[in-house]
Amino acid sequence: MNDIPRAPLALGLAGLIPFVWGALTVLSPDLSLWTVQTIGPRFAGPYVMLFYGAIILSFMSGVLWGFSSRLDGARATTGYVLSVLPALWAFFMTGGGPTGAGISLMVGFAGILGLDWLFWHHRAAPAWWLPLRILLTGVVLICLAVGVFA
Repeated sequence: MNDIPRAPLALGLAGLIPFVWGALTVLSPDLSLWTVQTIGPRFAGPYVMLFYGAIILSFMSGVLWGFSSRLDGARATTGYVLSVLPALWAFFMTGGGPTGAGISLMVGFAGILGLDWLFWHHRAAPAWWLPLRILLTGVVLICLAVGVFA
């Protein structure tokens, strides 16, 4: 963890806030009620995690597209094709209700971790990328699991 630059680490951790908040509001009915009354219902429970999760999967497609530009030939082409999959996954797989969408997002985030490894393995991602992505993906998966199974 010490090798991860501070800015990506801090921003990555800040990006977990909607997931953690969503999980907390699933686990705490009082916090959920306060959130619904104060901020609005889309910021409570699984809804904030599902909406934000689809956005982050799309964002990660853009990140992976950028990594693809560091590759050559057939690897670059493969990288570009793979980089659009998370956004397409979010678009097509998150419309089946909160439980199905939550499970689909969990599969999507686990899949992205595999793509992160692939780009890291081919040295298209920085050396610190995989440790950061393992940390962030682990927290995301735990929070989504709370939304799906709690």
